[in-house]
Amino acid sequence: MPLLTVLFIAVALAMDVFAVSVSTGVVLKQVGVRQAFRMAWHFGLFQAVMPILGWITGLTVRSFIEKYDHWAAFMLLSFVGLHMIREAFTEDNEIRAQKDPTRGRVLILLSLATSIDALTVGFSFSLLKVSIWIPALIIGVVSILFSIIGLKVGKGLGELSFVSKYAEIAGGGVLILIGVKTLYEHGAF
Repeated sequence: MPLLTVLFIAVALAMDVFAVSVSTGVVLKQVGVRQAFRMAWHFGLFQAVMPILGWITGLTVRSFIEKYDHWAAFMLLSFVGLHMIREAFTEDNEIRAQKDPTRGRVLILLSLATSIDALTVGFSFSLLKVSIWIPALIIGVVSILFSIIGLKVGKGLGELSFVSKYAEIAGGGVLILIGVKTLYEHGAF
């Protein structure tokens, strides 16, 4: 498979990572190096590993997972998106400041939800008999870069106090829309 094709696939897969990173940057307002590293590492790792898992799994469970993968992505993204919208209406800034989406369960859920499409790419590569190792590395690196850029963009939006609350609501809405888009692309509507 041509390198340019793999790069386009990596960029397409990283769009969800970028959107989630922008939303996270808005929530955090102040993004430290550790937070950026954690988020970029998790997104890059999940985006690189999921195509490998899809490729290894290949045809054996393809028909079973393919029926439900889009619903899993939708539920995970909607859960986190609704949580962000609810947090936007929380007036206690001290409590909100303690919540860090670059840690714990939320980070794992976001990483998983944004990488489910990469599992399908791995299936496709397996069917096409394309080696997965270099594409998986490229997908992971592109996702790391898009995550860092997204956090910086979100941080800039979050620093604008008059925009912050609305940007957080919009960020949660974007996550839900990504989930709905996933359902639409899989013919659920």
